[in-house]
Amino acid sequence: MFSDVGPLELITLVCLATLLFGPDKLPELIQNVTGFIRKFRQFSENAKQEIRSELGPEFQDFEFEDLHPKTFVRKHVLSGDGDGLGIDELRSALDPRQELTDVADAIRGAADGEAAESSLSGSAAPARAPGAVSFNKDGGTTAPARTPFDADAT
Repeated sequence: MFSDVGPLELITLVCLATLLFGPDKLPELIQNVTGFIRKFRQFSENAKQEIRSELGPEFQDFEFEDLHPKTFVRKHVLSGDGDGLGIDELRSALDPRQELTDVADAIRGAADGEAAESSLSGSAAPARAPGAVSFNKDGGTTAPARTPFDADAT
């Protein structure tokens, strides 16, 4: 109830109450205020119990704090218990990971198929990247293939 009252504000309120009511009437005032707070809490608890009994036995565990919008959203929308809104279905339908995996597998399969075709056709010269060094049968190296140079392009 007073969670946002700081220590300086509390000291100010105590000093103000002492000045307004005097030190002799202050204890009686504190007893009256605490008695009022107890009666108000008891009244609100009785009202809650009466509402629960009127709603029926299926609402015995009903909490009025659940009606607060933040609590309602946290409990019913963001909870991991079941998916009443179909959010999981939408999330899985919009998730591109499965499609990307299928495309990557298809590309890998096509690349593997081309490599298998070239090995089956018996081509002795595998495809080389530009600038790659190749080895002779004697163990020597041959010069890398040079890429064409265009002086006007640079």
